[in-house]
Amino acid sequence: MSKLSDATRNKLKSISTATVATALFKRGFRIQMIQDVRPLSVDQPTLVGEAFTLRYMPAREDLNKIDVFRDRSHPQRKAIEDCPPGAVLVMDSRKDARAASAGAILVTRLMKRGCAGVVTDGGFRDSAEIARLGFPAYHHRPSAPTNLTLHQAIDINVPIGCGDAPVFPGDVILGDADGVIVIPAHLADEIAEEAFEMTAFEDFVTEEVQKGRGIFGLYPATEEKTLADFAAWRKKNGR
Repeated sequence: MSKLSDATRNKLKSISTATVATALFKRGFRIQMIQDVRPLSVDQPTLVGEAFTLRYMPAREDLNKIDVFRDRSHPQRKAIEDCPPGAVLVMDSRKDARAASAGAILVTRLMKRGCAGVVTDGGFRDSAEIARLGFPAYHHRPSAPTNLTLHQAIDINVPIGCGDAPVFPGDVILGDADGVIVIPAHLADEIAEEAFEMTAFEDFVTEEVQKGRGIFGLYPATEEKTLADFAAWRKKNGR
């Protein structure tokens, strides 16, 4: 059962990873952005969901032959079938895109099962096909070779590192055009609320700057006039 409320999920879908990064930084969190991952499609929806993790290790050749996929308990295959609807499959591929973390068939299965998206710090094979799915997917770069050549799937739903960010099962994942950030589960509601408020203020600031207003006293709001103007803007725009 998801612990992420609809209200928090919807707020997160309306805010950016940049705004969330600032809210996390205020609380001392500096390394929550997953490094060197990018969306497969510029048109894919915003990614929001709780992390369900898969960890790869360097492959040992005698344990990682093609017939391992006949085993229904194989961690990669099992992760695809066990990742809950609404969750995000986050894969620790050791920041190694020389072999694929998964391909279009597995990603399509995640989508059809109602999962929210997929993230790897490695690569996907069939990347163009995945990009056409309209399903939130992030990777480092395309990679044709099967994961078996270099990666051995070893653990499901354990704490992992993905692109140098710590990811614990149940942490909240937010992905947009800038990348993917990890929100510690216990902070998700308050981060969403604060970032939602920050977004309203930043939208106001953007409008003011587009009108030609300077940033001193406006951003950050160090003048009373800015706060009064913002309050009037919110009332006028229902924000």
